[in-house]
Amino acid sequence: MCRLLEVSRSLVYYHLNKEESDATDEESKIEKHVIDIFHKSRNNYGTRKIKIELDNLGYQVSRKRIARIMKENSLVSNYTVAQYKVHNRGCNESNITNIVDRKFDDRDKLEVAVSDLTYVRVGNRWNYVCTIVDLANREVIGYSAGANKDASLIEKALLRSNYSLKDIKVFHSDRGKEYDNIKIDNILEAFNIERSLSRKGNPYDNAVSEAMNKILKIEFIYQNKFETLEELELQLAEYIYWYNHIRIHGSLGYISPINYRNKIALGIVA
Repeated sequence: MCRLLEVSRSLVYYHLNKEESDATDEESKIEKHVIDIFHKSRNNYGTRKIKIELDNLGYQVSRKRIARIMKENSLVSNYTVAQYKVHNRGCNESNITNIVDRKFDDRDKLEVAVSDLTYVRVGNRWNYVCTIVDLANREVIGYSAGANKDASLIEKALLRSNYSLKDIKVFHSDRGKEYDNIKIDNILEAFNIERSLSRKGNPYDNAVSEAMNKILKIEFIYQNKFETLEELELQLAEYIYWYNHIRIHGSLGYISPINYRNKIALGIVA
């Protein structure tokens, strides 16, 4: 073929070797990006989110190929091995209705803030974390950690909100007894915040907070060991910052809550 086409064999070998070398370099770059993205996600991202991040870097890579790279490098997402544990709690029998009514999407900024608590091992005893999430962009706008599962934990989360409490229209939670307290009532009344409670025995009525707790456990609580409450609070603050500013969310079009909020402010997101 070389004689027929009057092409030297050395030229053919040069191009064949060059193409093989270029392909190897490309694969190496993609592998390094996959590993870097995975570790920067705190070992939380799976193939779907890694693919989104690779797209942003200009690489069109299939999820099957990403899965192969992850397997070869022993990259196992926290979501693959995590377990979820359900705890029974006392019930708030208040006559307050569920005005949110599972309408979690298409909410304005601070129109509805939802809240829940979850547990975390600190030393040899249980401690608790409270989060408050804005339905508009799934941003954690308030949080707290403490040794007791009580109203003071919720009060602390409310008072350390990133935004003025007077801008929150509705505060929604489940019927846990810790939310049935004069401390909470006084704060909501002072800032003219309307109250909403899930229906008894309906966890789906507070699905966004339930999902937040699951994410918090898988990505943060199960991946760390805390010896003191101070250690928990420090690492929790770091995680919440990452969650709000860096972590991409599928429900937000694979951008962070803060990025989503900024786009809304600019009119980029309807």
